[in-house]
Amino acid sequence: MQVMGAANNIHDDTADHYTGPMHDILRIALPVPLPQLFDYLPPRDCQARPGCCVRVPFGRGHQTGIVIECSNDSMLPTGRLKRVEALLYAEPLLDAELMASLAWAVNYWLGTPGEVFTGALPATLRNGRPLPETGIEAWASTASGGTARIAGRRRGASQALLQQLAQGMRTAHVLDAELPGWRDAARRLAKAGLIERHTLTATTLPRVPVAGPPLNPEQQRAVATLTADMHGYHAFLLEGVTGSGKTEVYLAAMAQALAHGRQVLMLVPEISLTPQSGQRLRERLGVDVEVLHSGLADGERARAWLRARSGEARVILGTRSAIFTPLPRAGLIVVDEEHDTSYKQQDGFRYHARDLAVVRARALGVPLVLGSATPSLESLANVEAGRYTRLVLPTRASARPAPPVQVIDTRAQPLRHGLSADVITAIATTLARDEQVLVFRNRRGYAPVLTCHACGWHAQCPRCDKPMTLHAGRQRLVCHHCDREQRVPAACPDCSHGPLHPQGYGTERLEEALRARFPEVPVLRIDSETTRRRNALEQTLGRLDDGHAAILIGTQILAKGHDLAHLTLVVITSLDEGLYSVDFRASERLAQQIVQVAGRAGRAHKPGRVLLQTHHPDHPFLCHLLTAGYASVTTKLLDERRLLQLPPCASQALLRAEAGRCELVGAFLAAAHAALPDNPDLRILGPMPAPMPLRAGHHRGQLLLESDRRKPLHGMLKPWRDRLLSLPSARKVRWSIDVDPVDLY
Repeated sequence: MQVMGAANNIHDDTADHYTGPMHDILRIALPVPLPQLFDYLPPRDCQARPGCCVRVPFGRGHQTGIVIECSNDSMLPTGRLKRVEALLYAEPLLDAELMASLAWAVNYWLGTPGEVFTGALPATLRNGRPLPETGIEAWASTASGGTARIAGRRRGASQALLQQLAQGMRTAHVLDAELPGWRDAARRLAKAGLIERHTLTATTLPRVPVAGPPLNPEQQRAVATLTADMHGYHAFLLEGVTGSGKTEVYLAAMAQALAHGRQVLMLVPEISLTPQSGQRLRERLGVDVEVLHSGLADGERARAWLRARSGEARVILGTRSAIFTPLPRAGLIVVDEEHDTSYKQQDGFRYHARDLAVVRARALGVPLVLGSATPSLESLANVEAGRYTRLVLPTRASARPAPPVQVIDTRAQPLRHGLSADVITAIATTLARDEQVLVFRNRRGYAPVLTCHACGWHAQCPRCDKPMTLHAGRQRLVCHHCDREQRVPAACPDCSHGPLHPQGYGTERLEEALRARFPEVPVLRIDSETTRRRNALEQTLGRLDDGHAAILIGTQILAKGHDLAHLTLVVITSLDEGLYSVDFRASERLAQQIVQVAGRAGRAHKPGRVLLQTHHPDHPFLCHLLTAGYASVTTKLLDERRLLQLPPCASQALLRAEAGRCELVGAFLAAAHAALPDNPDLRILGPMPAPMPLRAGHHRGQLLLESDRRKPLHGMLKPWRDRLLSLPSARKVRWSIDVDPVDLY
């Protein structure tokens, strides 16, 4: 297996003179920031195979690594190599397919082997701890618990948990979905002997799938195409308007895979989508669903990962990192909202989970479904090239038409906290019908700027040279780039005259204004501030299930996948920033955002309506989107990308660098530019400052490489990276190479 050029683990002071055959040398990936493998002698009393987890001496300490390959040679005599200290687990944790896919990822995205191979393991296993039990956690009421419930001796969450368990045993996954925040109550009740914990296997769980709605003709055709051959690789792009029932198509294909005894992996872009999606999959498929994401406790994540590795887990649902899950009985991979940029890791190992899903599906020989109402240009280009099969769901499953979009021209209107009079009237009318409203503002906090009218001072982050956002509820100024916080000053720090004034508005200010205007209606705010606590989003959205009038204020968290049955009015308060962005991807993302947010309205039995506020109602891009639709917009955008030689019609790699002094960044990027090969297929932009040249006190610069063909660009990246490692200026900056960057910031 070719990963990186192997290096030698040299330890002259404690050499273990080994006289055995040379093929016993192990090449091991260690979690160190070096693009190489390390040679070791095998352990004395056992055999370590590729994929095994081992503990080795390294420097003055020890490291846990993954055996990548067995070799019959080394650049140094065996007497200068150390021996593996211990084989941590008897069997390889990573199977041959996952090892090969990870090796491909290392080479493609220029990761370090140790970072990638050990990073594919849950932290518990990565640290060499004993394998946890893999039984499924479940809870049941005791006889005493039944008595306490009937007598009403418990209150609040404890009584609610007793009520749940009165209906029978519940797994932890089901309780997570049905009763968020139940664990504190469970600890209290278990200590009192009122409930008890059980450990189950998947075969002991009840399997009573709930029938779904009948499929319409478009859904039936999509399912028939998807399931025509479930025993080989084929990539499908499932494009369906919001509310078209893409999930029903997923479920039908999943049921086919499960019927053949195979496993299913489904990726979603956000942790917040896993509870709703998990509950739906459990109910409809009649199997327990393993959930994998970074918000889980280490032990919980390790148990789910091991159940997937053994094949016991039938359905695995997770976010970006779940793409590293072993799938020994793979039958289907689904990537929902495939266009979402959350699938791209933005630091460390900068992989793209959607693209790695394609690689794994091909290696496993299983179908891949990429679903979206607003497909990425990358996936649409793959359809054009014949690599993906496009399946279209053109209408909503309910047969109700998409909600009409009305543009509100705000150029001549006074706005109160960012809302026009027309919008306020529409909200009032909707609430009077006992219906629900979503007000979308993709900016958290109270106001993006705090300023002094007397002298012009405004609160600015000294580490980023950007305005600090006012968070009025906490009375803090927060930099949304580096997270620096400080108190709100009582008066202007420069002139000490008069009060300070907030400029602009965020979700917090909208919440305050709408609470004051509609005091009798629940106003719920959903952004990263209000959803930090586990299950907070589910609890908030659960308050909307009664179907009565309510106002929901939110950021892009609400643009993805949430099905709010009683929501009939969507207000998009501002999108003008995206109309004039310098980012060449801004138009694509703006169109996706508008379509996704607008699609939240009128998804059930009542018609929906969308109001879109803008100071540029005549902007050509906006007019094209609203009159011709997303598909027409993407066709035009792809033509523009071809003309301008931009992704996905070209390939890019971005060298980023940052340091405490600007001249260090400049010197490194100049040396990096000089180290580039003379290649006519390569276009070089820079060195240049990053679009945000100062962040968290570090000066930032970049060098952008482009090529019309992928092969010439990727062929020079690894040799160039190796040359950069040897530059003296490289040791004075923090730098990385981002292959296929999704943003240039």
